[in-house]
Amino acid sequence: MKIRKAVIPAAGLGTRVLPASKSMPKEMLPIVDKPAIQFIVEEAVKSGIEDILIITSRGKTTVEDHFDRAPELEEKLLRAGKTEVYNEMVAISNMANIQYIRQKQPLGLGHAVLCAKTFVGDEPFAVLYGDDVIISQNPACGQLCRAYEEFGQGVVGIKEVLREEIGKYCSLQTGHIRDNLYTVTDMIEKPKPDEVMSLFSILGRCVLPSKIFGILENTKPGAGGELQLTDAMAVLARTEGCIGVNYEGTRYDMGNKLGILKAIVEVGLEHHEIGSDFRAYLKGICEKL
Repeated sequence: MKIRKAVIPAAGLGTRVLPASKSMPKEMLPIVDKPAIQFIVEEAVKSGIEDILIITSRGKTTVEDHFDRAPELEEKLLRAGKTEVYNEMVAISNMANIQYIRQKQPLGLGHAVLCAKTFVGDEPFAVLYGDDVIISQNPACGQLCRAYEEFGQGVVGIKEVLREEIGKYCSLQTGHIRDNLYTVTDMIEKPKPDEVMSLFSILGRCVLPSKIFGILENTKPGAGGELQLTDAMAVLARTEGCIGVNYEGTRYDMGNKLGILKAIVEVGLEHHEIGSDFRAYLKGICEKL
């Protein structure tokens, strides 16, 4: 079944990147000249997604404004003869059918996804975590969607993490199928050392059947007292199994100061306008280190 809908949870407070996120949503922090959330929406669109629901919270109206038309700006660009920039601005608002809903309380990622129940209906849907920008010629979300279409099971985007860091993520029980595809039969959020099943963790993307909402509604708060999406996906994995895709692409954690800097540097080096000048600048900096 083709995946047509995507949910982007973007309601977090961004406490790890304060004070920048005090008045600006962390999803709007720029990677060179484009806000992080635009990279995520573009990935969804390139993956064949038609309808997107962004889960926001109080103080994040700039996210909605970014994907809306800006008549005054557009008129000024046209008067100045900046047609190329004008077309780029208009294209942002026409990328997909984007809707919004507020998560009124910070009750966890699972609760944020549960807010999308009416939007999703009885279709499978993609979840693109708002903290995670994944740069790839082959969109990560599309890689997961194709796996869902092949296997008809929930799909999680996975990567190996360092053993000393696995306790910050979730740990998966996996079995190799072929290439970058794995079975996932169990998982645990923020495992203790003796609970680690593997160093594979879910990072940034998943495609889920609509039955996940019923599971979430019957899931008790987990780590941090929040409704954890991982706990609901664990039920899915244990009862009918999931597929893990070790996706192609470079992931940047935009809720992390070092992750933001890495994204700016690496995307900047490939930027069509400033890439060569930026590379020369960095070489000069490196000589002084």
